[in-house]
Amino acid sequence: MKIGVLALQGDFREHINMLKKLEVETVEVRTKKDLEEIQGLIIPGGESTTIGKLLIKYSLDKSIIKKYKEGMAIYGTCAGAILLASEIIGNEQPKLGLIDISVARNAYGRQIDSFETDLEIDGFNKNFHSIFIRAPIIRKIRNGVKILAKHKKEPVLLRNGRILISTFHPEMTDDTRIHEYFIKMIKENN
Repeated sequence: MKIGVLALQGDFREHINMLKKLEVETVEVRTKKDLEEIQGLIIPGGESTTIGKLLIKYSLDKSIIKKYKEGMAIYGTCAGAILLASEIIGNEQPKLGLIDISVARNAYGRQIDSFETDLEIDGFNKNFHSIFIRAPIIRKIRNGVKILAKHKKEPVLLRNGRILISTFHPEMTDDTRIHEYFIKMIKENN
């Protein structure tokens, strides 16, 4: 198995380090060619507008959508979740639109309002320590999107088929369970 991590901007190195801990072969995705032999793609946190513009600049947006339609699984964290949403409330930035949710950017506040908390996650036997940095809030969920975890009644970890999104940053912890969950998703689809 080979998992790509979109490496245009943001905290892609942390995801790569997490996957290396799990002994998974990784690819830094910067071009369409980098997508060719991967079974899963992680879109990291960062600045969603910048990442979206770079996806278009390097023609990766259409290539990612095509690869997803061919069976690739995708996991988006924070900015990655925003880019995967079908609607970004109050913003016309570029997006992939692969999961039917409405998301509000930076909805918890500014950088100073970032926080950590323990989450109960569906299927996990103990809580997951989670880091929220200028996190988005999922405002609407449609068409069978499943909530796996909430924080104060707001969904923060969701899945729909081969798409997984989190509004927090598991790659900034030592806990590999969410990345393991994503790997299991990929194996289920192959």
